Amino acid sequence: MTRRALLANLAALPLTLPTTLHAAGAAGNNERPWCDTFSPNKADFSDIGKNPYFLLWPGHRLFLRDGKATLVISVLNETKVVDGVKTRVVEEREMKDGKLAEVSRNYFAISKTTGDVYYFGEDVDTYENGKVTGHEGSWLAGVNGATSGLMMPGMPAVGDRYYQEVAPAVAMDRAEVVSLSETVATPAKSFERCLRTRESSGLKNAGGDKLYAPDVGLVKDGNLILTGVDCPLCKGTNVAP
Repeated sequence: MTRRALLANLAALPLTLPTTLHAAGAAGNNERPWCDTFSPNKADFSDIGKNPYFLLWPGHRLFLRDGKATLVISVLNETKVVDGVKTRVVEEREMKDGKLAEVSRNYFAISKTTGDVYYFGEDVDTYENGKVTGHEGSWLAGVNGATSGLMMPGMPAVGDRYYQEVAPAVAMDRAEVVSLSETVATPAKSFERCLRTRESSGLKNAGGDKLYAPDVGLVKDGNLILTGVDCPLCKGTNVAP
């Protein structure tokens, strides 16, 4: 796909409020219930696009580091059909003490109507001494009762609470939007108007905060912090890792 065609596709994506999330607080509750059921129109999905905090642009890469631990997130020029939907493959490659620890291939699609990014599963390889030792956490929508979760609303609001993974007994990660006005200083650069989510799990006692910068994506995940950005289509945001 040419750059001109890619930009045209992105510009055509309107961003509106995800009804299921914002309607949850209509009764005036201070705390909205967790949303774990989504009914997007499969014909409305695209494997390429963006919303303010999540980019599905092939070639987009984020580099994060915490001491000797590194995480590289790469939007690949690959797709995979999951549960009848053509999804974009996003690879996460984790290194610890200079050794490969985990590689996950995550599958996402974006609603052309709302800008909501949905998560359709992941294939996980864990490593030890250069060899694959397991696949814990792998799941796919449409298999063993799993369904797609909401990874990032097109227009998030403080108080939104949603499941990102809906794979019973395997992966039930969820996120709550706690702020839309964070400033994050990273070794790469300083970012304003960042989104903070507080993640937890419906299966185990785990979680933490993540911060996302507008037009960049994830800039902080626990102690991992952004050290570089490679975004071929983002003017002024490329920073060497």
